[in-house]
Amino acid sequence: MSTDPHKPEQAAGSEPVHSDVSFEPRDVQTGSIYVYLAILAVAVILSYGICVFVLRGTTHMAVDEDTPPPPVREEMGPNYHMMPPEPRLQGVPGHTNDPQEDRREKVEQDTEANEKAVWIDQSAGIAQIPVKDAMKIIVQKGLPGSAAAPAEKK
Repeated sequence: MSTDPHKPEQAAGSEPVHSDVSFEPRDVQTGSIYVYLAILAVAVILSYGICVFVLRGTTHMAVDEDTPPPPVREEMGPNYHMMPPEPRLQGVPGHTNDPQEDRREKVEQDTEANEKAVWIDQSAGIAQIPVKDAMKIIVQKGLPGSAAAPAEKK
């Protein structure tokens, strides 16, 4: 801070004048910002137009070069493009079976097959027995071609 007294030649209320001090008219020039925003808007609109042109061109090119669907797909009717070709996964539109019901049926069939006893070839002595019984027989006799059944630990 200066300790010099004010100069008497300076009028009261006027801006101080000093040789080392200068004021800028403005820090930001709004005209250049408006020009930049206008150029940016034009660039965005032009890029949108280019994207639309490219999209339409590639769509027309794909339609012209696309091979027609096979006759099997055309037999499905006008909605052939909506459904995937066979075999379809469960749960997709057009599939009539409920996946959970299919699973329940499969588990039931497997359980039934594992618990029944039937002859496969009676003359050869081949039979199907329940899994629980087969496991008991293997524990008692061991697998064919292996050493004797392991001794039980006491």
